[in-house]
Amino acid sequence: MQKLKNKTSAVVVFSGGQDSTTCLFWALSRYEKVIALSFDYQQKHIKELECAKNICRKYGVEHYIMDMSLLNQLAPNSLTRSDIPVDEQAPEEGTPNSFVDGRNHLFLSYAAVFAKQRGISDIITGVSQSDFSGYPDCRDIFIKSLTTTLCLAMDYQFDIITPLMWLDKAETWALAHELGAFDVVRNETLTCYNGIMGDGCGHCPACKLRKKGLDTFLEKLNA
Repeated sequence: MQKLKNKTSAVVVFSGGQDSTTCLFWALSRYEKVIALSFDYQQKHIKELECAKNICRKYGVEHYIMDMSLLNQLAPNSLTRSDIPVDEQAPEEGTPNSFVDGRNHLFLSYAAVFAKQRGISDIITGVSQSDFSGYPDCRDIFIKSLTTTLCLAMDYQFDIITPLMWLDKAETWALAHELGAFDVVRNETLTCYNGIMGDGCGHCPACKLRKKGLDTFLEKLNA
């Protein structure tokens, strides 16, 4: 196994949403150099990439967008097809219809290749098991398994870092506040599955989760 190359730099998997933006500011507070990597899979909420571009430009973060359009062809669902509405309630069994098969697996695998070419070992992603919405690729066991696989596959020591893994949405808002990024996260990100910036549409699962966490955080902040 090759030794760690560079612990002063990190690659952040950056969608332009609440969680990844919080992680971006978390990384900026800890690393000398941060590179943001976004993915275009022709998602219905593709405006998130404009948010990602604007945030990176505003804060001087090196930013790349990778073409992942093949994922759109492979995984038809409510985030990749305009004619499939997003389920407003999670199903009693199985995954929500907003779950994109293989998305985090592919994103992190490509991020690892990208990082290795630059001698970087740390990859940061905003997945959370505390509010993972039924997505199996947001769980800690998946991240640990994939880290091992990537290290073996490329004979290189990666570290996939998940600052939000054990935080719920209220705690994620609190972290953004601590990092001085609350206003950026609230007003300049896109979490909504229907592609509406800021507070979003208000009725898709992502918006409901975001609002519930925000309300809880604000209640505690103002108590």
